[in-house]
Amino acid sequence: MYAQMVKTDAARIKGLDEMDPQERVFQQRIDTGQKIEPKEWMPEAYRKTLIRQISQHAHSEIVGQLPEGNWITRAPTLERKAILLAKVQDEAGHGLYLYCAAETLGISRDQMYEQLHSGKAKYSSIFNYPTLSWADIGAIGWLVDGAAIMNQVPLQRCSYGPYARAMVRICKEESFHQRQGFDILAKMVRGTPAQKEMVQDALDRWWWPSLMMFGPSDDASVHSAQSMAWKIKQNSNDELRQKFVDQTVPQAEYLGLTVPDPDLKWNEEKGGYDFGEPDWSEFFEVIAGNGPCNAERLGARRKAWGDGTWFRDGLTAHAEKVAARRAKSVAAE
Repeated sequence: MYAQMVKTDAARIKGLDEMDPQERVFQQRIDTGQKIEPKEWMPEAYRKTLIRQISQHAHSEIVGQLPEGNWITRAPTLERKAILLAKVQDEAGHGLYLYCAAETLGISRDQMYEQLHSGKAKYSSIFNYPTLSWADIGAIGWLVDGAAIMNQVPLQRCSYGPYARAMVRICKEESFHQRQGFDILAKMVRGTPAQKEMVQDALDRWWWPSLMMFGPSDDASVHSAQSMAWKIKQNSNDELRQKFVDQTVPQAEYLGLTVPDPDLKWNEEKGGYDFGEPDWSEFFEVIAGNGPCNAERLGARRKAWGDGTWFRDGLTAHAEKVAARRAKSVAAE
């Protein structure tokens, strides 16, 4: 079914000779590496694709605070608490940058929040898994943020200017997050046998969901072909997944860990690792809202939104009073 969907998607991609003059100029600008800015003409499908991708990215940063946030008070040292707190604050900032980028495309932040809270908008499947131990926090930094960096570095070359520029700072901060996670695990594997076992358990549980972060295989990806034609994406899902495995497996070996994939082996001919196929049925179940923590994560976001109503109302009332005073002052002049 998914292979058929992507074939249909690819069939919709026009050649330059099939485009109307305005669309042809737009595509030629993209093909020559120019950035598209908010007030410039763009196809409606391009705008909608960007809104979907950027808003989902923003939602992922916001929901992504939740698996780690409940470990801030339980981190083993004061230093670790401060580092984790800084990281969670970074994720909130990333969400705000991305919501701002999406707003330049004509969608309001309230609309994006409503789409998230109603379940209409998606966020990364990885944030629907539980954090059971302190090693999970290290695994999120090492694996999840490592996969995020692999996805996000190419987005700095995205054809849409506001998105590309937002990614520059985000990628720098994500690099810190990955180092923080790896450092947690490096210290734990040098500790007691129980601590090393805890790290191995975290790797066993987070490895496959991390591979799923790149999205379905290329033959089952509905949006990739058109997004790459528009240079929103620079690499296919499978290319990025391969790069992630090739980078991460040596790091696991350095830590003395075993990657939980019986099919994993070095392929000299291609200069990379062969590896097993993720359980895509699990991926689509989580995306559909049936993961271990989907209800918990979305419930937390809805509660936070509801609890903040009084504050938003207060800000709105204050802004209205300020505007009324200014209008009265102007009228009196």
